[in-house]
Amino acid sequence: MNSLIASVVVAISVAVFPAQVFSATRANMVANSNHNPLLVEGLVKKIDKAALRVTLFHGPLANGMPSMSMAYHVKEANWLNEMKVGQKIRFAADEVNGAMTMVQFEEIQ
Repeated sequence: MNSLIASVVVAISVAVFPAQVFSATRANMVANSNHNPLLVEGLVKKIDKAALRVTLFHGPLANGMPSMSMAYHVKEANWLNEMKVGQKIRFAADEVNGAMTMVQFEEIQ
């Protein structure tokens, strides 16, 4: 009976709050993974430290976004000090507070 109640609660939660549930799950997977298939290669085109944004040209994202150039907020401001225009990186992005945000990145050696 307890498992039935738990299943109903989960089903209702997912039905009522699907974007928040799945968004949080993706962000947690990205933040806690050493090898993450959600990472996409990108090329740094512009760094805007005042706005805490980086513009990237990137391949298709796991959320269905096609290849494009786009400005992303960054989860950690100090990441902008680690990037250089023209540098290739791997990154993951997710919607955070209504804005597409880089939630993980690594340099490509």
